[in-house]
Amino acid sequence: MIAEIHRLQRAFDEAELRADTDLLNALLADDFRSIGEQGYVLDKAQWVGKFAESAYTSLESDDVEVSYYGHAAIVRCVQRTRSTWRGQEMALTVRVSQTRVELPEGWRLAGIQFSSLGGA
Repeated sequence: MIAEIHRLQRAFDEAELRADTDLLNALLADDFRSIGEQGYVLDKAQWVGKFAESAYTSLESDDVEVSYYGHAAIVRCVQRTRSTWRGQEMALTVRVSQTRVELPEGWRLAGIQFSSLGGA
């Protein structure tokens, strides 16, 4: 099962990189929440909608660690991204924690939280 969680994490990264909003909608739980590195919260519609104003030019996840708990899993990693937002280039390195849950329709990402890694 841990291999499946790794696969889903990579699929999520790829969907983000390609701004594949259809796949992102399928991968996220309906009550998904994202907590940004500065504490802001986005729901599923807001998370998927962010691609109207932003796009990743690169996205890499390293040091991926999965803890599996039957019908839930926690994925922790370090993520390095380059993106554009409203025409401005941005680079960010963050520690990420993802909460995945197994629902009747399959595994979904229920939550993601980012913590800044300054200077990394």
